[in-house]
Amino acid sequence: MAKNPDPMLELTTSRGVTRTLDDWSTMFQLCLVVLPARLEAAAWIPVAQQIFATFGDSDCRCAFVVTGGAEVAGRVLGQAAHDDVTFIDPDQALVTSLGLERLPAFVHLRQDTTVAAAAEGWNPAEWQSVAREIARAMAWTYPEITGPNNPPRTEGWPLAIA
Repeated sequence: MAKNPDPMLELTTSRGVTRTLDDWSTMFQLCLVVLPARLEAAAWIPVAQQIFATFGDSDCRCAFVVTGGAEVAGRVLGQAAHDDVTFIDPDQALVTSLGLERLPAFVHLRQDTTVAAAAEGWNPAEWQSVAREIARAMAWTYPEITGPNNPPRTEGWPLAIA
């Protein structure tokens, strides 16, 4: 069950820019797709990019979070690591602070860094619910998460081995 993270937690991009979570959310709410440091996680890149394409022009910062270093994030995300904001979480400090237990995850953080909505594992209906919450908060349209080329439903990887 997701919980409010520590707003003073430092979060670093794959390009080496470090700020606190509070700083990252000063201007925008955060729409985070959290992936484990596993090559299999690349299956969720198209889902995330569909979400990012919809919310990218809203008052929401869309980003990947990969539970590994910059090199690992690059291997998992490929070109997406350069095209989209990518946070690295090699010590899993952010995902632990969020109380996440399974990855992939889809998390919406308000500007005060509180959790507005979250889904763990891959259940398209739960991810759709998070997308609708973001759309409601942004007064924006929402993407349809379900699709024929999406990965099969899964509980995801436990955080301990993600």
